[in-house]
Amino acid sequence: MQNIHERIENDLQNNAVVLYMKGTAQMPQCGFSAVVVQVLNSLGVPFKDVNVLADQDIRQAIKDFSNWPTIPQLYIAGEFIGGCDIVREMHQTGELQAMLSDKQIISSGEATDNNDKEEKTETEQ
Repeated sequence: MQNIHERIENDLQNNAVVLYMKGTAQMPQCGFSAVVVQVLNSLGVPFKDVNVLADQDIRQAIKDFSNWPTIPQLYIAGEFIGGCDIVREMHQTGELQAMLSDKQIISSGEATDNNDKEEKTETEQ
């Protein structure tokens, strides 16, 4: 298990945003993972996706690592953020955009522009 934990730590150190998910960013294998991918893509956030279905050891190890029982799991700048519901709520309140901007993963202009686009889309519907 130590080798897997080292792999997780390495991923978190070498990537600003990491999503442990079922499937891949191009082909999510569950609705919850798909929602987090959509949120990140809507904000233009580059991220590393780790398919836990391809490796049962990493699937269990990430749950132990975070002490969080479910997948997906989003990490920003090495910090565990949460799963689908938390990410969705943070996105809706603007907290996710602010965090990404504070950590210089997206510019504050991108966070505002993307938020404005979503607000317009929601009101147009």
